[in-house]
Amino acid sequence: MNKPLCYFFLFILGMHLNCSAQKPNTKNLVINPEFDHKIASELNFTVPVIGVEELHKRQKDYIILDAREKKEYDVSHIPGAIYIGFDDFKVENLPSLKKDSRVVVYCSIGYRSEKIAEQIKKKGFSNIYNLYGSIFEWVNHGYSIQDNSGKFTKKLHTYNKSWSQWVDGTKCTKQW
Repeated sequence: MNKPLCYFFLFILGMHLNCSAQKPNTKNLVINPEFDHKIASELNFTVPVIGVEELHKRQKDYIILDAREKKEYDVSHIPGAIYIGFDDFKVENLPSLKKDSRVVVYCSIGYRSEKIAEQIKKKGFSNIYNLYGSIFEWVNHGYSIQDNSGKFTKKLHTYNKSWSQWVDGTKCTKQW
């Protein structure tokens, strides 16, 4: 095979490997299989995922970053989460973190948090995770959320009415 053709095939193979991250086994990471399917259709799996049960069990081992907008965070967030936002996010504005810190980023379902985690990963962070199902699945599991004043709440900002279908309304009061 001549060199130009060989380089072309290597280029195509490299593009395929870079652009098609494998979907990890997400079975049992979310309660509702339809929600799992929806999440999987939105993500590229460019960042390792962690399930809410795992995070809940070992919450003290992670720095948790909230990649939703301020109005969503103010209504409620995972206890101990640090607001970083999405639209105006800049890696340079992250709180002072060691590059080997164990960091979990979340949003509503995992789409925005994956985008933010990609940026953080590119800056050399080696233990960055995307919370699969994010705050919606956190609430679906019945885990506590708190408002901006630090009080536990049942209110959850569900981004909009359409996305709110993925949250169990018996476990929270939905707002958008």
